[in-house]
This record gives sequence, C-alpha cells and structure tokens, in this order.
Amino acid sequence: MELDSLARGEFAPQTTYLNTASTGLLPARTVAAMGEAVAASAAGRPTDMFGDVEAARATYARLVGVPVRRVATGASVAVYTGLVAASLPEGAEVLVAEADFSSVVNPFHMRRDLKVRTAPLERLAESVRPGTALVAVSAVQSADGRIADLAAIREAARAHGARTLVDVSQGAGWYPVDAGAYDYTVTVGFKWLAAPRGVAFLTVPDDLGDLNPIFAGWVAGEHPWDACYGPIDELAHSARRFDESPALFSYTGARHSLALVEEVGIERIHAHNTALADRFRAGLAPLGHGPVAAPGSAIVAVPGLGHHQEELSRAGVELSNRAGNLRAAFHLYSSAADVDRLLELLPAR
Repeated sequence: MELDSLARGEFAPQTTYLNTASTGLLPARTVAAMGEAVAASAAGRPTDMFGDVEAARATYARLVGVPVRRVATGASVAVYTGLVAASLPEGAEVLVAEADFSSVVNPFHMRRDLKVRTAPLERLAESVRPGTALVAVSAVQSADGRIADLAAIREAARAHGARTLVDVSQGAGWYPVDAGAYDYTVTVGFKWLAAPRGVAFLTVPDDLGDLNPIFAGWVAGEHPWDACYGPIDELAHSARRFDESPALFSYTGARHSLALVEEVGIERIHAHNTALADRFRAGLAPLGHGPVAAPGSAIVAVPGLGHHQEELSRAGVELSNRAGNLRAAFHLYSSAADVDRLLELLPAR
C-alpha cells in the first residue's frame, strides 16, 4: 500500500498538522483499540493489557535493532534519565549538550555531587576527556532539529571509557536508530511513534549496565505475580527489572501504533518526512527566511518567526514556538499540500 493511502486510512487531521515534534497524531487502529479496552474495563470484562505491553516492547525492540530483553517499558524520559543519574558514583563527570532538552540534562543537575559539564552540540565528541563517565545527548535536538554526530560521540566515549545515553524521542519513528550502538537510549512514544502519552522505552546493554533498579516494583520481578508482597526475591533477568508499572490503556494503544510504524517502515517514513522538510526549506528562501542548519532532519526551525505560531494556529496550521523558532515537524501524515499551505501563510522578510 502506498504511504499516502495508508496515512489517509489511519489519520484524519482536521488541521494542517505539522507539530509531531510536540505530539504525534493517533492512528485510527490505536483509537479503536483503546476504546475497546476502556469499554471492556467499564463492563468488567477482563482483557490482556499486560500482553499489549509485551507486544509493544517486542515491536519497539525490532524498530531500534536490539533483543527484546534489552528493552524496559515506562512512562517518562525524565524518570529513566533520573535512573541513570541515580546510578552514577559520587563525583562522576557527565557531559551534556548545550541547551539540550531538560529531561535529558536536569536529572544530572539534581545530583549535586555529580560534575555536569556542557559543550556545544557540534563539539560534544571532541569535548569527551579522560574521567568523563557519561555522555548524555538527544539524537535530534528538540528546539531546532539539529542531528547529533552520534557515531563520533560514540567513538570518543569508547576511547575514554565513558558510557553513552542517547534520547531518541525526536528521532524514533522516522530516523533510523541503532540502539545497540549505545549503552542506554530513552524515548517517549507520543511523538514520532504515534503512541498515546504514558509510554516510554529504555534500552540497556546486554549485561544490563550499571543501573540500580531503585524504583523496582512488582512488575520488575522475574515472576511478577509472585513478587507482589515484601521485598522482591528475584528481579527480572532482563531490562524488565527497570519497568515502571505500566499505563495499561496507553500500552494497548501503543501496541497498534508501533505496529503501524513497523508496517510502513522507518526507511519509507524517513524518506517521506525529509523530502517534505527539504521542500519547506527550499520554499523559505524566496521569502527571505533561513532555517537553522539541520540537514537531513524532519524538523525545520525558522528563527524569528516563533511569534507567528498563534496566528497560524488560528488559520488552521499547527506548529510550535520553541526558543523563538517557528518549528515545523513533518511526519507520515504530512503532505506537500501541507508544506505549500504553510509557505503561503508566512510573511516575506
């Protein structure tokens, strides 16, 4: 099935929706599954929503190229970043990118006994040094769509014995992610994965890394239903030991959203999204506007135009105002007509 036909069958935006970097649209199959689960719950009919969690975990593992045993399910990037921060030894140095998303950097600052060092995104790899314990960075910057040189960062970290934490929230779903190349990756599901809020994933090394499962509850047990009372005798032998108690209705939806992304294919979505982003960049030039340089990104940020966000919304075009930038984000339900509609409404310089 052609991508356009599939998108029309699953999505029905009533606006020109170019705001996936904030929140992705829910597919019809996801809405239906959640509605059925809610109705079943209201009627007292049992459904296997924990099975939905496992299905979502398995599909996500395939999308990012790691064995399912390396994937933990949760609800928040900040919680999982906090888990990594809490597991670092006193005095450890953490290197982060300048002005990165707060959920990636703030948990490390909350550990007053850590040494947090900041460097420009473009110089992050060269800023790794002996004694750096962890490099934490977003694969794609939220504010402007710039893509980190993850290969260089990974190699620099390995050369100095540092671990890596990569937030793929603004990439997973359109940008090819090889989670196995990094010690830890985190993502929310409600953006490019088109899942409901309340879904997040953590990937860990095969040896489970240096993480201390400090918030482990009964779902973190190797046999969860035998781990409901008292201390857990046997933690899960996989990344499931880092699971949060799941938002079950959200995971019932996520199962179907992730299946759609897998069905379409990351490569097809990547090609579609970046072609639209390039169309938008090209259309800005005649208007006298220059976007933040972010080649290959599905996110396009235009400095100085952020204040137009509200009037564009009134005209039925949904985007974001981030750090003064007008931020457009193109996904599988976006079209060339959407790009042209936005360009028609933007003022010339």
